[in-house]
This record gives sequence, C-alpha cells and structure tokens, in this order.
Amino acid sequence: MPFLGQDWRSPGQCWVKTEEGWKKTTADDKNNYLSTQSFLKAQEEECFNKENLFLSLNYDPSAKKRKKDLMNNNTKVPYFHMEKWIYVHKGSTKERHGYCTLGEAFNRLDFCSAIKDTRRFNYIVRLLELIAKSQLPSLSGVAQKNYMNILERVVQKVLDDQQNVRPIKELLQGLYVSLCSLVQDMGKSVLVGNINMWVHRMENILQWQQQLDNIQINRPTSSGTTLTDLPDSLQLKIMDCLSDGRDLVSLGQVCPQMGQLTEDRLLWKKLCQYHFTDRQIRKRLILSDKGHLEWKKMYFKLCRCYPRREEYSDTLHFCTHCHILFWKETNHPCTANNPEGCTLALSPQDFIDLFNF
Repeated sequence: MPFLGQDWRSPGQCWVKTEEGWKKTTADDKNNYLSTQSFLKAQEEECFNKENLFLSLNYDPSAKKRKKDLMNNNTKVPYFHMEKWIYVHKGSTKERHGYCTLGEAFNRLDFCSAIKDTRRFNYIVRLLELIAKSQLPSLSGVAQKNYMNILERVVQKVLDDQQNVRPIKELLQGLYVSLCSLVQDMGKSVLVGNINMWVHRMENILQWQQQLDNIQINRPTSSGTTLTDLPDSLQLKIMDCLSDGRDLVSLGQVCPQMGQLTEDRLLWKKLCQYHFTDRQIRKRLILSDKGHLEWKKMYFKLCRCYPRREEYSDTLHFCTHCHILFWKETNHPCTANNPEGCTLALSPQDFIDLFNF
C-alpha cells in the first residue's frame, strides 16, 4: 500500500498521486510542472476532505436523523430481478455458497407482474396475509420494505378496479394488529429499522383503510338483463359457483328476492362439504327445532374452528428434481427432461414452509 505522507525510509520524499499512478517525489522535483500540478491536486483533495469532515462533525444530529428517516420512508425499492423462477438451495456446497431464504425468494420472484394477473392475485394476497401474521420479523430490511411496496401496489389495484375490497381490508387490519405488537418490541431485533419509519408505515396502512372504506362501486350504465331478471333456477346455479359464504350473505342483501334464494339449504350444504371433511362436519352439527340441519350456521361455526379449503387458478410450483421454484405457466431449466410427478403445487402456506428448515 503506498504511503500517503512522508516516506520514513527516504526522508524528504513523498508519494503523490498522478494520472499515471502513485509516484515518489522530492523537494527538488517540485520545479517540474507535472509533479507540481499533481502535488497541488493532492493538497486540494486533502483540504476538501478535511472541510467535509469538519462540516459533518458540526452537522445537527437531529436534522441528520430526520433527513435519514424521510429518505427511508420515501425511497421505493425496485423489484429486483423479477425472475420467473429461482433455485432454492438449503445449504452450502462447493459450487454454491449460502442458502435461499424467504426474504430472498420474496425479493427475486416476479410478484410485481403477478399482482396484475387476475389468476394470481388471490394467491399473492393470501401470501401477504400469512407473512404479516408470523413471518414479517424473519424478513430482511430490504424484503420488509419490498413487502410494503408490493402491498401498496395491491391496494392501488383494488382502488382502481373496485374489486376484492373485503380481503384487502382484512389483510390491512391483520397487518396493523401485528405491527402494533411488533413495534412495542422495537430494539429487540424484531423489526429492521427505527420506530419512526414503522410508525410512518402504520399511518399509511390507516390511510389505505380509509380509502377502501370510502370506495364507491360504480353501477354499470347498461340497462340490459340483470341478475334479478333471470329465472330462480339460473340464479341458484350462479350462486352455486361461489366458494365463500360471505359472498352469499352480501348477495342476499341486494333485494328481498335474492335474500330468499341465498337461504337455500342446499347451497350451504355444498359449501360445508366443499371446505370441510365429513369428520369435521359431524363434530359441529347444529339442529333446528324441526330436527333439520342448520347448514348456514354450521358453515360459519366450522369456519371459526377449521381453515377453509384454498383453491387458486395459478400457484407457485416446486420441482423436486432441480429444486426450482417457478410459476405454473413458466418454464424452468429442466422442463424438457423433467420426470413426471416431480413438480409440486405449493399453497401460500407451503411456500412459507419451504423455507422453514
């Protein structure tokens, strides 16, 4: 390493940085124009560095902290590689060092375009909900910031499309409750960053909730045939396609006629049998005064006791042959020679469990 000052091995000589590199000069060489210019340039750089150091020492710490907090709050993290697939390695080898974490997968996978895909939207929302409940502290600081940026895009999409309002409200409420408990443990390596940054993010969540509460669904302008104009048999057939009992309840509030149709016992029976096993149903039987099964009441009681069945149009898949994590319709390196039966469809919970090793 070159000496930045006087060389103790040859008194009177100094190392000076020039365009051609570091050179050793003496007092007699200062008459040389090039050496003189290089020497003056080095002196100017040294004075400039000392001036900056002096200014930094006299800088107001509180103002510096406020500026840093503002930058942390306003800086948008890019969506990194946006890769269609990633290699999931769980240990260090000679060829590959380290391992893939949940935060790394969350940063590298293409969740940005997945939000815009209707088939993947519910999958992303459910994944964000699970991370908010228990996995947020395990994410790195970059992944936590990326999580909030993706959440902001999800909320903006709901506000623009005026669809899927209820699940996003539930996601924001669950995230806010989790952050309230985590912020109290700040300083214990629970969340990455200072408390001011997370308080600002919690304020954003409250603002998003208010925007969703004030959303107004625009009625269609067409005056053609509506759902209530259809025969009762067709209306029941459409209701039979709904997989969430809360949607049936909301549909029944449209008009008295729809309210009577949504009370059909067969609809609620199919919902119970779709989401829950026969053993679970037998443990939560509810009989009416006439001895009939109250399928509607049983459904909501079962929802409080057991998780509902999850079904998604498009999910993440994991190849056990090459350890690649990819979207269903995305090719990965071993697609051509991929043995049958080595690809697993991952639910949002399976995706998180994949990294809990």
